[in-house]
Amino acid sequence: MLSARPLLLLAFAFAVMADPVSSVAYAIEAALRALGGDLALLIPTMGAVVAIIAVVSVNYQQLIARYPQGGGAAAAIGEAFGEGWAFVPIAALVVDFVLTIAISVSAGASAMIAYFPSLRAERLLLALALILVVAAMTWFGHLGRLVFAVMTIAFIAVTITVLLYGWGAPPQPVGTIAATPSNQPLLAMALAFPVAMALATGVEAPSSAIAQLGQLDDAGRRRFGKTTLWTMLGIVGTITMGLTIEAHHLQIGIPTTDTTQIAELARIAAPASVFAAFQLVTALLLLSAASSSFQAGPGLLKALARHTDPEGRSTGILPPLLGQTNLRYTPYTGVALFTVIAAAVTAAARGEDQTLVLFYAVSVFLSFLAGLVAMAVFSHRERRPGRLLLNVAGAVVVGFTLLINLARGEPVFSLLAAVLIAGVLHRLWVRAGRPRGVHAALAQPHSS
Repeated sequence: MLSARPLLLLAFAFAVMADPVSSVAYAIEAALRALGGDLALLIPTMGAVVAIIAVVSVNYQQLIARYPQGGGAAAAIGEAFGEGWAFVPIAALVVDFVLTIAISVSAGASAMIAYFPSLRAERLLLALALILVVAAMTWFGHLGRLVFAVMTIAFIAVTITVLLYGWGAPPQPVGTIAATPSNQPLLAMALAFPVAMALATGVEAPSSAIAQLGQLDDAGRRRFGKTTLWTMLGIVGTITMGLTIEAHHLQIGIPTTDTTQIAELARIAAPASVFAAFQLVTALLLLSAASSSFQAGPGLLKALARHTDPEGRSTGILPPLLGQTNLRYTPYTGVALFTVIAAAVTAAARGEDQTLVLFYAVSVFLSFLAGLVAMAVFSHRERRPGRLLLNVAGAVVVGFTLLINLARGEPVFSLLAAVLIAGVLHRLWVRAGRPRGVHAALAQPHSS
């Protein structure tokens, strides 16, 4: 058992971080677009993004310590304010899962188009086809934690190779680069950094995914969760800043519609074979991130479906059909539902990942805010002023990011979708007699 633990930790950690690691494929470019091509401001902007993720991670370490059996923000706010409030982070994550699928397949299509420009005219059809492929693979059984881990490790390895080549490469300006620096750099950064907070998606994953580790005791799950959280921060932060600094060094600006910023970076920095490998692992990692949400989303609906618990009590609030599984334990109705909704969202954005990223980080930051406010309440009740200060600081940073994001206009639709879903779930819960246990839905082993 002891000899198997390092392999288990490796598989768990790198599988869980597939979503945030894959986000570098579009988050850095999104920030540069918001900056109008100002490469000089890109480095401090992405530095601010990584710093905010670090603040959130410090607070989520407390969530992992408090809920070693999983549950995350939903468990925390349910305990702090009552179970009915748990639907806020639950609904936020439902929206996040849909957007993760849509943006991941769209970014995967962009990665393919960057290598095969002739596919540009078929962008939307390609993205929709990728949704069907990933859904079909999920339908016939989970890909498995080890596969996600391998995809993540492969991307990290090839990205490091690209970065090493890039340090010695001369600048080759490409794309749109701002001719003059912004005369209001702080304002420009404040408006740009929330767009790149797509990198923060997945920070909450270790706090709920530890529920999958049934073979470990509470102490083991705490250790795995915290190790994964900090490993994820280190890797995502290092890769993000490495690619950002190299983009500045090589002068990689806003790309044309048939490529991406990191694709142009790899094309210029590395040999053709490394560029090909980079595009391949980028696309595969993005599809792994989509597949992860295809598991988590339907799994969450399954946990909320009406069923009879081992003690013979009826619980749950959603139709029982959402809890039914096939022979491979896949909640097929939930998969079909997420397929249709994600396809509709992808079609509305015409398969453009840089359009979808504008809506992306809002819902997960709503979940962050719920969790941090709940932890602040606990710290106050338990008279821990140091932790209270940390929780309040985190809540302020997250709240500020959320407000700045909403001020841009488009992200309001993500917030409205989350609020609508939360309202519907709460009404169903009340009609079902307020069954207990809904705040632990994210702690179900099949919901991550």
